[in-house]
Amino acid sequence: MARIDTLETRLSSYLEAENAITSGAQEYNIGSRHLRRGDLKEIAGMIKYLEREIAIEIAKINGGNRNKVIGVIPRDF
Repeated sequence: MARIDTLETRLSSYLEAENAITSGAQEYNIGSRHLRRGDLKEIAGMIKYLEREIAIEIAKINGGNRNKVIGVIPRDF
């Protein structure tokens, strides 16, 4: 459960960063200081990754497993 909480916290941070970038705050200057936020493509990729990891963790808790063996054919070579 702690892993899900950590993943959800990270996901919310990345969603906030994406929102800040799409609202026009990707890069700005204040005097001699320069601030540039992360790349939108990288942030979107991390959001997809975190959503997938959360889904995997929830499936594990619910007793499901992403990798299931449907059938095995034994062979004697």
